[in-house]
This record gives sequence, C-alpha cells and structure tokens, in this order.
Amino acid sequence: MYYVTKRLEISSAHALNLSYESKCEDLHGHNWIVKVYCKSETLNADGMVTDFTHIKRDISGALDHKNLNEVLPFNPTAENIARWICDHVENAYRVEVWESEMNMAAYER
Repeated sequence: MYYVTKRLEISSAHALNLSYESKCEDLHGHNWIVKVYCKSETLNADGMVTDFTHIKRDISGALDHKNLNEVLPFNPTAENIARWICDHVENAYRVEVWESEMNMAAYER
C-alpha cells in the first residue's frame, strides 16, 4: 500500500446553523489547516498515488477565500467539510480539518 499526505492552509468564512444559541451562528473566518491522507495499492501512470498539486487545486480552488455557506450545500461544520473534502479528492481515505490550533474534526472512510 502506498500513502501520501498533503497539508495545506485555506482561509474562508462560515456561519453555522445550530439548534442552540452560539456566536458561531454569526459569519466568522478561520485559517483552516487541512490534512488529506490518500492511499492506493497501485501507482498511477505517473508513479503517484495522487498528485499533491491536484489535491491543493481541488481544495483551494473550491474553498479558499470563500464564504463556505455560499459554496457548500450543507451546514459547513468542520466535520461536514472534512467529509466533503474526502469525497472530492482522488484516493482520499482520511481528512483532518483544523479550524484552530486546538480544534480539529476528522472524517475517515
């Protein structure tokens, strides 16, 4: 099994739709750290699991410097963002989304 990990930072804003009162219901931003873990039993024709540049393009192109409420079709919690990224990156099996140094959500297939 081959493994690669890509770490990147994106800046974006969101407002959460919650069942309780919270300051997170107001539009606010984060400098998110995203870690994408990919694996494959075989390498592609270029000798890679997934090109690091493609991972960055797929995530940053969709989410960087955006209001996530306007580009994602769900409540943009860190958990939901992690799953969306995992579903949109080739060979991804785990994604960690850090919205601050102390707060991380992960999704693993």
